[in-house]
Amino acid sequence: MRSPLRVLHLGKFFPPFFGGMETYLADLVQAQRAQGVEACALVHGDPLPGDPPWLQRVPVQWQLLYAPIAVGYPQALASAIRTFQPDVLHLHMPNNAVFWALLQPAARRLPWVVHWHSDVLVSDTRAALALAYLAYRPFEQAVLARAHRIAVTSPPYLEASEPLRAWADKCEVVPLGLQAPAPQPAPAHPPAWPGAGAPLRVLAIGRLAHYKGFETLIDAVAQTPDVVLLIAGDGELRSALQARITAHQQNAAAPRMRLLGAVTEATKQQLLAHCDLLALPSCERTEAFGMVLLEAMAHGKPCLVSALPGSGMPWVVASSQAGRLVPLQDVGAWSKALLWMARHPEQRQAMGAAGRAAFEQRFTAEASARTLQTLYPTPTGQPLATAAPARTLIVIPARDESATIGALLAQLCAAGHTEVLVIDDLSSDGTGDIARAAGARVLRPVLGLGAWGGMQTGIRHALRHGFDTVITMDADGQHEVDELPHLLQASTQADVVIGAFPERASALRRVAWHWFRLLTGLNVTDLTSGFRCYRGDALRVLASSEATLLDYQDVGTLLMLRRAGLRVVEVPVRMNERVAGASRIFGSWLKVARYMAITTLLCLSRWRIGSAHTRR
Repeated sequence: MRSPLRVLHLGKFFPPFFGGMETYLADLVQAQRAQGVEACALVHGDPLPGDPPWLQRVPVQWQLLYAPIAVGYPQALASAIRTFQPDVLHLHMPNNAVFWALLQPAARRLPWVVHWHSDVLVSDTRAALALAYLAYRPFEQAVLARAHRIAVTSPPYLEASEPLRAWADKCEVVPLGLQAPAPQPAPAHPPAWPGAGAPLRVLAIGRLAHYKGFETLIDAVAQTPDVVLLIAGDGELRSALQARITAHQQNAAAPRMRLLGAVTEATKQQLLAHCDLLALPSCERTEAFGMVLLEAMAHGKPCLVSALPGSGMPWVVASSQAGRLVPLQDVGAWSKALLWMARHPEQRQAMGAAGRAAFEQRFTAEASARTLQTLYPTPTGQPLATAAPARTLIVIPARDESATIGALLAQLCAAGHTEVLVIDDLSSDGTGDIARAAGARVLRPVLGLGAWGGMQTGIRHALRHGFDTVITMDADGQHEVDELPHLLQASTQADVVIGAFPERASALRRVAWHWFRLLTGLNVTDLTSGFRCYRGDALRVLASSEATLLDYQDVGTLLMLRRAGLRVVEVPVRMNERVAGASRIFGSWLKVARYMAITTLLCLSRWRIGSAHTRR
């Protein structure tokens, strides 16, 4: 029996230090250890008497532009690697301390998984931070280049992140998660809500900093009757926010807003339990995810959040149906949204219930830990006994397939395959509408893609939305749905599985296949099957810009996958031959000659693709 996987986390701080990254790291380590992973953490801070043996804090001498400087960190990292002997380094960024791993041979010998919590955001008003980032960025990019995988917290953040753009093929969406809150005893002196009896008690939690947008929330509450507000947290803007509240309440009959300052964990949970609504009006992508949203959802509380482009915050709420999005820094819109929430208590309760269900299904620390295990490489190459089951997306490119797409989707649904993406390649016969009505997700590009373009679009969609397996199949119904389990079973031992049915081959097709087997040495009997299963590294290879240059999914993709050192296997499948029509590629000698000429040049070209783990 193989020994447990050993993971060393390099974090920034750790509770009781307050912050989203810190809370997540603490809950993640606990969840991983409960799932059989030997996880430990190296962070900044003074050691505390109650620290567990798997946590090491390194004292900080000074802070430089929000970055902790600990002169003992390099030695502590070397000692942790030597003593703990991890299989994987898990680097939480932004965090300047992880750069020491670049300089230590023992660290470089290990595979790295980078957890990308947020970009380092700079602006013209913070010139010192902008200059500091010029020095930070080369090291940041060097870490990303060295990373085996990059975990990103949400699809919108991945799409908007400029530092991650060059490394998208390594990125996986892994939503953050929390431990479900334990029941807390009532505090001896609970914070009193202002305006007793108000229909809507609004809570905001967070550091009193510029990016939180609390000014907008305060101004909105001031002009909205029957709404009271508590803000828990401390920070550099406390005096300015208090002055704003005081100015609004000078002529009020009774105060309706209060700043509580920093609160204990027990008090925070009590506030969440007794509020009607959580508000998060953040106005910059520094708010990358909004961990406090998960805390509110765990309590069954609805959320109002800014519709902030490029942040995961709107995605968390919208995808969970846990609240409403409000235009960014629009005081009038926030006031209307608060008034709507006050007047619709039943809808608030429904949103809160939906948020609670989404939290339990998608946003627990246990769910996040299971997904991360699929990113960790293992020392022996064996799968982990506790690895999460694969999330499989079926991708179907379709153009003018209205006659067959509905029946195919019905068969998939009846067989239990509900995660289906149809790429409607500019159909003119309503194919996309039929697919949507049948329950599939439909993407319709602006320009025509062709079969391989549609498949690659589906693969990229899968990577951005946390799927680790993709099955591609045609929309015309020629592939038998009951053959899907055979592909999935074979995929546990290979990166790519081809569903082969060489019996369908015409004489012209056999000529082409024979030539390419001689030319390439590919030991594949059905070179043009679009019925394939791709996993892990294969998805990242085929999502790359190099793969975009291909015209077909057959020989070119197989050459790329082979050059990347991935394993391709073939399994025999049955096909519905009554459905298959004339081949679009091998319908005549002229078509075959053109296809063979183009693909022969592809086979003879020089390739610059390394292994899936070392390319760059």
